[in-house]
Amino acid sequence: MSDRSSQSIDFYREQIAGKIDWDDDLEQALELAYHARRPEKCRPRALDAVLRLIEFDVDKHTIVATLVSDMGLKDSFNADEIKQRYGSQVLTLAQGIHTINSFQDCNEHSFRTPQQAEKLRRLLLAIIKDVRVMLVKLCYRVSRMQLLKHCSYEERRCVARETLDIYAPLANRLGIGKLKWEMEDLAFRALEPLTFKRIADLLEERREDREQFIRDFIRHLQQQLEQQQIKASVSGRVKHIVSIWRKMQRKKLEFHQLFDVRAVRVLVDSVADCYAVLGIVHTTWHSIPDEFDDYIANPKENGYQSLHTAVMADNGKVVEVQIRTHDMHTKSEFGVASHWRYKEGVNLDQRMEQSLAVMRELLESSDEDATDVLSGLSTELSTDRVYVFTPQGQVVDLPSGGTALDFAYAIHSSVGNRCRGAKVNGRIVNLTYPLQTGEQVEILTAKEGGPSRDWMNKNLGYLKSASNRAKVRNWFNQLDFQQNLHDGKTIYERELTRYNLHKVDLGKLMQHFKRSDEDQFFADIGRGLITAPQIIGHLQFERSAEEEEVFRKFKRADKPRARKKDDIVIQGVGNLLTQFAKCCKPVPGDDVIGFITIGAGITIHKRDCKNVLSLPEDKRARLVEVEWGDGSDSVFPAEISITAFDRTGLLRDISGVLANDKINLLDINSSTRPDEQMVYSNLVIEVSSVDQLVLVIDKLAQIPNVQSVSRIH
Repeated sequence: MSDRSSQSIDFYREQIAGKIDWDDDLEQALELAYHARRPEKCRPRALDAVLRLIEFDVDKHTIVATLVSDMGLKDSFNADEIKQRYGSQVLTLAQGIHTINSFQDCNEHSFRTPQQAEKLRRLLLAIIKDVRVMLVKLCYRVSRMQLLKHCSYEERRCVARETLDIYAPLANRLGIGKLKWEMEDLAFRALEPLTFKRIADLLEERREDREQFIRDFIRHLQQQLEQQQIKASVSGRVKHIVSIWRKMQRKKLEFHQLFDVRAVRVLVDSVADCYAVLGIVHTTWHSIPDEFDDYIANPKENGYQSLHTAVMADNGKVVEVQIRTHDMHTKSEFGVASHWRYKEGVNLDQRMEQSLAVMRELLESSDEDATDVLSGLSTELSTDRVYVFTPQGQVVDLPSGGTALDFAYAIHSSVGNRCRGAKVNGRIVNLTYPLQTGEQVEILTAKEGGPSRDWMNKNLGYLKSASNRAKVRNWFNQLDFQQNLHDGKTIYERELTRYNLHKVDLGKLMQHFKRSDEDQFFADIGRGLITAPQIIGHLQFERSAEEEEVFRKFKRADKPRARKKDDIVIQGVGNLLTQFAKCCKPVPGDDVIGFITIGAGITIHKRDCKNVLSLPEDKRARLVEVEWGDGSDSVFPAEISITAFDRTGLLRDISGVLANDKINLLDINSSTRPDEQMVYSNLVIEVSSVDQLVLVIDKLAQIPNVQSVSRIH
């Protein structure tokens, strides 16, 4: 392709109008792109990409979206105006093109290793929502390869290597052979100019003799096909220089030993005709068995289908013959791009769907094995990973939902331990911020110091990865024993106060966690070997000695129980009126008991409710065993207390935490003590279980200025 920088707008208008029905939208988009600020000479314009795109018979929306997303229009890109003028589909495509073009700058860190190259390929596929966006990107890349002569030596080699490592494999995955081979030849010319020229010269030296030989071979083959009444199109096939060089390297052959420098392609109407032509070729000339491949019966991973064979002609020269249907040829050249040739209401054939399935598999497959992310080009794209950039352009993959702190630990454990903040796309975010594919992340670190113990608490959402939480735990394991002992006691007392747990039997608690020494028990809490959620989870179901005495007469008997999908199941009976006690507000997960009232059914209390423990002896006979049913959609009121230093926006932050977790706020009572600058708030919220309540309490405790959060019994 020649340099079109000096072409008039009429040239582009004629080229596009020859393929697409012209209208005002196209005219306006062309005007915008043509008069946009021109990039440097070694960067393509949208007009260059469009001239490539029209070879694929893409729809009008793709052409318009490409034109209005010209990099010269980046500063004036207005989503509302584009949507109003061209519609939502063009806007979606244009936004996708803008996003994927943000990775166009060559960066050697992006593909320093095969693993990094694979991550970037996956990232590019993951961020697009429409395969047409990838087609536009590949056309941009081919146009850029055509302009390498204007670039510096370093940039030429960098862009060429990036093309071979990233974009040519992507074109291959999508079955777009036309772009794949062109990118590879252009990249090879930039990286190995002497080898490229040598092979090109060898091809040119033999060109006249080869062309005459091919013409004679084609004429002979066509005569044989006509005799068998097979309708076919036979042509000489251009052999790509990269393909020749790779075969020479792989098989350690000299140029004159190659079988497929002389090549012929036969296109027919049906699969049956493919095999009929194969039979004619093999009976007319002597075949070379080792050079036969049946990609019709056994298609390649990208959907490619064809018959490949090599035969020896009468003069001893070898000819490669490819046989395929017209439909197979279209898919080979245009891959998934051919999908966009359909008109509304026209069904796609089965083979087309199979070709498109390659793209769907790359975009939709799941991969739970983290090591599989690095397994190479043949591995399917995993959608349970996110792919983000370091400031140097290196790609880091994280589990879906991975946070900025996960990113820090993915860089290095020391970076994670010293992490104090993060920037995403230049904006400071919380360490719990869940990263999205394509974002650039910068970690802010301290020279000294270590991680916070809160990072080990899964409920707080600092770290998605269990292995990263283990790294934090390991750091604390290395601290001084006395420091761990002090921190463990502080955590233990804080959690008991927060959840209003009293009369805890420390000996039984230590026995549950298989610890015999009290100091070691608290030190292990400080190290993170025993976590606060583990302690609270166990204590929620432990009964005190006083409770055991009160309820020893009411142990659950092995009697049939009424089972129904409800909130509460009452031993031995069903369909009784129940209500939840307002004094202790039990929620699923609490150990509960029922009290038979007069005229109001059964009231459900927590077993450690003060009102139950203080019942007179004559009323204890009205206690009945109850248990939670499986009413999974039910919610229950729970009351919590928050103590905090007064500040502007405190109530907004509390409401934000509840809203993010979809927690309904039923009531709030708040009082301020100006002399202490403290705020005391009681909230009544709806939760579905004790686990959800624990999670909410943990998150509220992380709000700035909040001193304590506890459940009110």
